[in-house]
Amino acid sequence: MTEQKHLRITTEAGVLRIHLDKAAKRNALDDDMVDGIIDAVDAGGRDEAVRVILFTGEGDHFCSGFDIVGRNSGDAPNAKPRVGSIQRRLPSQSHRLVPLLVTVQVPVVCAVRGWAAGIGLHVVAASDFAIAVDDATLWEPFTERGFTPDSGGTWLLPRLIGTVRAREMLLLGRAVTGKEAAEWGLVHRAVPAPELDAAVDAVVEQLATAPTVAIGLTKWMLHAGASASLDEQLRNEAFALELSSRSQDFREGMAAFVEKRSPRFEGR
Repeated sequence: MTEQKHLRITTEAGVLRIHLDKAAKRNALDDDMVDGIIDAVDAGGRDEAVRVILFTGEGDHFCSGFDIVGRNSGDAPNAKPRVGSIQRRLPSQSHRLVPLLVTVQVPVVCAVRGWAAGIGLHVVAASDFAIAVDDATLWEPFTERGFTPDSGGTWLLPRLIGTVRAREMLLLGRAVTGKEAAEWGLVHRAVPAPELDAAVDAVVEQLATAPTVAIGLTKWMLHAGASASLDEQLRNEAFALELSSRSQDFREGMAAFVEKRSPRFEGR
């Protein structure tokens, strides 16, 4: 297990678990936490033992956004950043995290309870499977705070829920419940609070025992296909099929089909 302040990272049975651990601030992210998450996801994408990435939050909330107050507090000379710090910082922090979640060739799952706001919501939207409690609150706080969205919100939301609903959330600041988010397609599923852990575990277990090469390449194709022409995507499919058909899991899948049994994929 890797521990840093407000972040616990473990890998077990093919699952890389990234646990946000700042319950007193509803797991609001800070610079060090973002750096730690980026490093963990990047390493997980290259780790042959990792077959799924799971995000969870300590206490009653998933992530309430970025801890802006914490960054700008204190009396030390460097406590408050100089002009231009946002423009300099975002490309290597929040604006690196979201593309990494979208493109890493390992499926990403989020377990959402309580608040998921700002960058916390964008981590959820960038994941492959998000399961939320029915009464969770998904919210874009930017206009209420007087500044514009970051970390991919204006890219992720229209693609998931359409421009009309994205405007409601981003321009009008409408908060959405977990149940509404599932109906809109913002999360994969919404469940009563007592059922969250079991529902998340079921998805994680299925992904952790799936053909990891094929899953990763399919995730890549879904992302690439959003901006590719049909001809380009057909070439992508041929490339991915060539790679996946050379995997051990492909051979196992074919053997299981012939032998009329369930496949036992090892992620190779």
